[in-house]
Amino acid sequence: MGLGIDSLVRRNKEELSRFEKIIEYRFTDLRLLQRALVHSSYAFERGRAGQDNQTLEFLGDAVLDLVVGNLLYKKYPKMREGELTRLRSALVNESHLAEMARNVSLGDFLSLGKGEDASNGRNKSSILSCGYEAVIGAVFEDGGYETVRELVEKYFVPAIEEKKEDMLVADAKSRLQEVLQERYNEAPQYRVEAEEGPSHQKIFTIAADFRGDVLGLGQAGSKKEAEQRAAAAALKKLQDGSL
Repeated sequence: MGLGIDSLVRRNKEELSRFEKIIEYRFTDLRLLQRALVHSSYAFERGRAGQDNQTLEFLGDAVLDLVVGNLLYKKYPKMREGELTRLRSALVNESHLAEMARNVSLGDFLSLGKGEDASNGRNKSSILSCGYEAVIGAVFEDGGYETVRELVEKYFVPAIEEKKEDMLVADAKSRLQEVLQERYNEAPQYRVEAEEGPSHQKIFTIAADFRGDVLGLGQAGSKKEAEQRAAAAALKKLQDGSL
């Protein structure tokens, strides 16, 4: 039989303390942190099925949705519900949570089965994102909502503006159409304003037109992306009250 959680805590006390310093939170109950770092492959190999981080991952997923949602609600009180939902999804999806996990070297502290360890499991986005959610679940169990909120504000806030801009550009055309249809019952038109550069490296300038006015201009190496950028510029103009 493999080591139980209590035995793992005793064996890994120095490593757990090092991780606490990285995330700047000291656990009252180290067993919670240790469990958050035990992947199911490790527990299964050692005959400890069920003594892994999966239930803490479930809890952390729900807590992150709540805390990030509340943070965005307060930060962007005028943002539409659909935009808030998309921004929250961009912040709590697998790739971003794995990025957050890498920022605190989470992979170095995971207990993995031999097979997962040998196949670069410590750097797999799926394992890292689940581990990160489990750690958030453990922090919630140990320190409550306010403690998680402080951690989320520290680690997520710097990413919010970047994710917001990426999301706004990627989704700009559909949102611009929604806004204009809702306000004026009309859709924007897109046209090529200019093409520059050699055929294999063209730069397109696209104009988003509405009722004879240029609402926004966008430049990119493809017409599709230039249209999205033009729409994003138009949305900014609309938010500034220029129409």
